[in-house]
Amino acid sequence: MENQSPVVDPGQYTEDAIRTLSSLDHIRLRPGMYIGRMGDGSHPDDGIYVLLKEIVDNSIDEFIMGVGRRIDVTLDGTRVSVRDYGRGIPLGKLVECVSVINTGGKYNDDVFQFSIGLNGVGTKAVNALSEEFIVRSVRDGKFHEASFARGVLVAEQEGDTDEKNGTMVTFVPDTELFPNYAYRGEYIEKRMWMYAYLNSGLSIYYNGERYYSRNGLKDLLEAELPADNRLYDVISYRGKTIEFALTHSDFNETYYSFVNGQYTNDGGTHLSAFREGVLKAINEFSGRNYQASDVRDGIFGVIAIKVKAPIFESQTKNKLGNTDVRAPIVNTVRDELVDFLHKNRETAEILLDKISRNEQLRRQMAQVKKQSREKARKMSLRIPKLNDCKFHRGDRGAKGKPAMIFLTEGDSAAGSMISCRDPYTQAVFSLKGKPYNCFGEKRDKVYENEELFYIVQSLDVDDDVENLRFDQVVIATDADVDGMHIRNLLITFFLTFFEQLVLSGHLFVLETPLFRVRNRKETVYCYSNRERDEATARLKSGCEITRFKGLGEISPAEFSAFIGQGIRLLPVTLDNMRNVPQMLGFYMGKNDADRREYIMNNLRETS
Repeated sequence: MENQSPVVDPGQYTEDAIRTLSSLDHIRLRPGMYIGRMGDGSHPDDGIYVLLKEIVDNSIDEFIMGVGRRIDVTLDGTRVSVRDYGRGIPLGKLVECVSVINTGGKYNDDVFQFSIGLNGVGTKAVNALSEEFIVRSVRDGKFHEASFARGVLVAEQEGDTDEKNGTMVTFVPDTELFPNYAYRGEYIEKRMWMYAYLNSGLSIYYNGERYYSRNGLKDLLEAELPADNRLYDVISYRGKTIEFALTHSDFNETYYSFVNGQYTNDGGTHLSAFREGVLKAINEFSGRNYQASDVRDGIFGVIAIKVKAPIFESQTKNKLGNTDVRAPIVNTVRDELVDFLHKNRETAEILLDKISRNEQLRRQMAQVKKQSREKARKMSLRIPKLNDCKFHRGDRGAKGKPAMIFLTEGDSAAGSMISCRDPYTQAVFSLKGKPYNCFGEKRDKVYENEELFYIVQSLDVDDDVENLRFDQVVIATDADVDGMHIRNLLITFFLTFFEQLVLSGHLFVLETPLFRVRNRKETVYCYSNRERDEATARLKSGCEITRFKGLGEISPAEFSAFIGQGIRLLPVTLDNMRNVPQMLGFYMGKNDADRREYIMNNLRETS
């Protein structure tokens, strides 16, 4: 008889494997569900800025409700304080409001009509993700203060005070969750200005400096697009729930959109309704039937609305889904713009002249596009050098994973990526070499240049950037001079013809390791000299150090770690188009002597 040993499964799925987490534990275990990316403060969307935003949003909500025209924001190292002069959190509910999920006053439309946060999570997430969190509420001569450590209440006090009504929150992000983080002043300043533009009449003091806007979105547009880039003075309108501003420039179509003060970088129904309203207004005023592309080419527009019950795609609130806002926005934009054009004939003539020139250019481009369509047919429905993925932007089958396309340098690097990528959500486009320098060129060059044409077809942004097939367009080049040049050429291409793709946060650069440090027991991939030195010191003598010269040298087995869960992406960020023409002109224009002089004057010797 055979001796049989009992099989022991250490991962056995029984009742004991089921866990119920408290809301506090869940936030700390899965912080990304509540604040998006974590980061170290080097990107404006990193978690530490989201924590600040969640607290300031509550103070903004007080201003929206007509209480408190001043907010003080103070940053002292890693300690952040936000003081508003609103109604103050009801003293008896102070602890619950900052520590118990789904508790708050924003479910009551009579108390908060146009709130940014509606699900009772924001402040609680800040509390849970902070190593120190103090909230103090003042109401009618009384105060209540509570202190927390990583979401756990540690002390309370209350009593009388002569302070003005309002709420003060002080927090320090938890270094266990945000290691080696640091706030960057320019990112906070940008946020403060956005708050000021979206809430005209509100004074925000950041470290003593005042941020204030009298004209709202008109001021925002003028700050983003200087006068010498505007074809005519900004047209603006401000109502109770809808505010917009627009002008035309020689850039491509560009928009900023907001809902209850929240920047919606992917737009939504409010932005599409705004665009529709502008088109209807122009056609009604002119008595013509201009195509949408003729009206929109070169437009720079900003739309902000207030909605009682906004429906966002996710906790990050990057796209609005409400369908009930469409008709009111279309009608308001159409009526107000038509009225303005009748009263401002000189501006109307400049605007219609721009649209007429767009129409002529479109007709000229029609022949070029006809040739490109013939070229597309010859591709036999397959774009050369593109290894596509199954699911694309917006497809439900992606199950929440972003669809991305790698624009990579050469066949060798592409080969490694293709063999280890996720074929469901990751596509690879292999570049032949250095792309064409688009600076100063007209759009027909995109269609005449085969490689650029294939990139446009792969992304499906020919007619509208909103049709973009991928959430993330990732430039993947070698970490050398040639790779940097290819990277700059591609960024120039997107900024010249598809800047909205960059402004909306869809363009990234792939970080790949420079070194591999290993011994017989462990392998460490390093992205900088500092990481290499730290790994060498930890693994001690006898370790092997390999310097990767190009992506093609990295084996598919190794590459899977760099484009999987551990992927490192650097976003290509752009605050505005203000200095882009000058910047591209200097770095990508025909001014070799100026660049040479700049390089010679700024050379630094490194060890």
